[in-house]
Amino acid sequence: MNLLTSQQAAEVLGISVLTLYDWLGQSDAGEFEIRGERVTIDYYQGGRKGQGRIRIEEAEVRRLLSLMRSTPKPQRRRQSPTKTSNSFRHITTKLGRPDD
Repeated sequence: MNLLTSQQAAEVLGISVLTLYDWLGQSDAGEFEIRGERVTIDYYQGGRKGQGRIRIEEAEVRRLLSLMRSTPKPQRRRQSPTKTSNSFRHITTKLGRPDD
């Protein structure tokens, strides 16, 4: 079990330490989401009242990175519009002046 400091974990994730602390707070409240999926972050915090230094397992940081991974979706091919013989097919009444 390799524990990383909050500074090291933030560097690996490519975010600032303050953003990491914000993520941890959101995770504790059950409100943290990555790519629309609710995520909890497991971490260790020492000290008597839980106010000590934060340590995160390297495997947990790798898990967060994998959740952040974006895979491109294949582009849908556009179909060319079909030619219609009647360009006013949505009009259901006879065209022209009403007195005709």
